[in-house]
Amino acid sequence: MTKTELVNALAEKSGLNKNDASKALTATLDIITDALKAGDKVSLIGFGTFSVSERAARTGKNPQTGEAIAISASKTAKFKPGQQLKVAVK
Repeated sequence: MTKTELVNALAEKSGLNKNDASKALTATLDIITDALKAGDKVSLIGFGTFSVSERAARTGKNPQTGEAIAISASKTAKFKPGQQLKVAVK
C-alpha cells in the first residue's frame, strides 16, 4: 500500500476529505518522527511500539575486495508489533 492509497483509505473510513486525511497522516508521521529523533518511544496500544535502537560500531567486509572496513555506530528506527496486530495478521 502506498501513501496515496493509505490517504484514500483513511478518508473513506473516517469520513474526512482526501486533503484533510493527507494532512492528518502527514502530521501523525511527523509527530512519530520527531519523537524518535528525541529518543522517545511511541506506543500505540494493540498496534505496536516505535523506538530507536543503537547499533554498535563493528568491522565489516567489502564484498568486492574482501577488505575489512570499519562501520561506525548508528541509530535506527525499530517497530515491534502489538498483540492485536499479530493476531490480525495471522
